Amino acid sequence: MRGGSARIPRTTTTAGGEAMQKYLAEAVGTFVLVLGGVGAAVLAGDRIGFLGVAFAFGLSLLAMVYTVGPISGCHVNPAVTVGLLMAGKFDKRHVAGYVIAQCVGAIVAAGVVLLIAKGMPGGYSASAEGLGSNGYGAASPEGYGGGAAFLAEVFLTFVLVLTVLGATDSRAPVGFAGLAIGLVLTLINLVGIPITNTSVNPARSLGPALFAGGDALKQLWMFIIAPLLGAAFASAVYRLVHRPAVQITATRAEQATEEERRERLAGRRDVEHPV
Repeated sequence: MRGGSARIPRTTTTAGGEAMQKYLAEAVGTFVLVLGGVGAAVLAGDRIGFLGVAFAFGLSLLAMVYTVGPISGCHVNPAVTVGLLMAGKFDKRHVAGYVIAQCVGAIVAAGVVLLIAKGMPGGYSASAEGLGSNGYGAASPEGYGGGAAFLAEVFLTFVLVLTVLGATDSRAPVGFAGLAIGLVLTLINLVGIPITNTSVNPARSLGPALFAGGDALKQLWMFIIAPLLGAAFASAVYRLVHRPAVQITATRAEQATEEERRERLAGRRDVEHPV
């Protein structure tokens, strides 16, 4: 100890510990996304309509980009993880961990929504009501067939993943990725809810389907395959139009929020210690 001040020991994080932090952040982020979006649909859908549900999904994602983005990049969606991987912006070693964490977060969130819904007067049946699950044909809110539903999911996921890739590009304005991504998910839900209840996220579909069973489980394949195809399409288009100046090893959403944090700290020091 020198000059009456104690040295604070540095805490070190192992590579494995850092990976677990990222996985936990993805689980938490996906939990909030499904709790907010599916929860709004199940618990308040009759009052807020699909416009309100669309905003619930978008606002949940917007909040999580700035909350868990600095830790994991806030994918909270296997299609986004795959899209970033195929675009060369994500380490393949973490793909399985991210996807598992996302699915766990979604399943837990769907279970929580179901537990809350059972407290309604008269109770709630996931198998009868659907628990906000995705579907086509008789399971589509407006009766859209399988072909239309498949196309919608592919191209809506394409829009989402392309927006993520562009908004997190090194040349994009710093700090606005969360706003762009949250708003585009809102837009996507406005278009997709009447067709399939909007998936664009295999984890979001998996959680409710496991509790609802029936058609939700039988049709789950579409809401895994179509979003992954849309993500692959988006990464291919992004690579065509993107001229990489530098190799990006982390998502720009994570970098942007970290840069904002440093700028705020610098500004605070300027106020505390004016020249």
